[in-house]
Amino acid sequence: MTAVLLKNIGILVSGRLQEPVLNANAVLIKDGLIHHVGKTDEMIEEEAQTVIDCNGTTVTPGLIDTHCHPVFGDYTPKQNQIGFLDSMLHGGVTTAISAGEIHLPGRPTDPAGVKALAILAAKSYANFRPGGIKVEGGAVILEKGLTEDDFREMSREGVRLVGEIGLGSAKTVEDAGPMVQWAKANGMTTVMHTGGTSMPGSSTITAQMVMDMDPDVVSHINGGTTAISVDEVKKLVTDTAYALEIVHCGNPRVAVETVKLVLENEALERLIMGSDTPTGSGVMPLGMLRMLNFLSSLTPMRPEEAICLITGNAARVFGLNRGEITPGKEADLVIMDAPLGSVGENALAALEAGDVPGVSMVLVDGEIKVMKSRNTPPAIKQASIMNGGVSCL
Repeated sequence: MTAVLLKNIGILVSGRLQEPVLNANAVLIKDGLIHHVGKTDEMIEEEAQTVIDCNGTTVTPGLIDTHCHPVFGDYTPKQNQIGFLDSMLHGGVTTAISAGEIHLPGRPTDPAGVKALAILAAKSYANFRPGGIKVEGGAVILEKGLTEDDFREMSREGVRLVGEIGLGSAKTVEDAGPMVQWAKANGMTTVMHTGGTSMPGSSTITAQMVMDMDPDVVSHINGGTTAISVDEVKKLVTDTAYALEIVHCGNPRVAVETVKLVLENEALERLIMGSDTPTGSGVMPLGMLRMLNFLSSLTPMRPEEAICLITGNAARVFGLNRGEITPGKEADLVIMDAPLGSVGENALAALEAGDVPGVSMVLVDGEIKVMKSRNTPPAIKQASIMNGGVSCL
């Protein structure tokens, strides 16, 4: 059994809105899962093969980007760029969830083709973690002609996601509605494009169209990139129970208004966040950290609450055993602190001030995958690996 101990944690963010900050400063990991959360003096360091001194900094669950558009491997044909997923890991993202492999050159639009693409992408990313990041791939795009048997087969073969409804030829309730129900019946999470058109062949989707379709997730409620009106957002907040997703590559004003509406209606547990990259807006390695500092500094939402949206909330919506610092969960963790020069005295205060924190370490399943992020500004205080009581950076 391999064990890793994180000690001397300054702030421990749980990923749970009910208790965003834990009264604890140590985490013990065994065989890739969180084993115990408590105080440093409760832990027996000799049990751990690796001891990480967090040096009074902040530890959070690994960030979950709920809206990514991978294709295969760590390459995006949309921006002709290699290594974008590995780069996201350096921004604290330990899980990227596909909203559809729509950028594949020559993407098939016939039933056999889209089914094969979803199965292949799901199986490929189940076996491949670029830099260590977990990619939940294989989000089937709904095209006319798909049958209930197709959804049963895809489910058997590991497909767990339906890509943005509205990007394929099955756009109407008559065409796509039955498919949404077949997908749900087979354990898939369904997300629906919301707002203006984002690519040739897609269509503008209103709040009523979303409610008629009845998906699990209102994808990019602030637009990808063009948003519905704030009045339309209000309908989705007050008249539905769907998960509501805000994205980086959307309308910033509507993002702020959405958070205000969610807070007013005590519905923060429904809010999740994604980057919606790669897109025409580009690749955003720090997209999720920038969402955190944007909304923590410009809305009444506290930074520890914002972190819970892109960790615990996201994991719950997509049925993942991660996103919370609690025993039994996968040990995907980020160690961060205020960046050099920030007015904030710690990572949370830096986010509230509008700064991007400095990431000093990222762990996936308890394994260190990043030491000193190459993308964030340097952290004031760095975590370090202890070797016989000696700090080893």
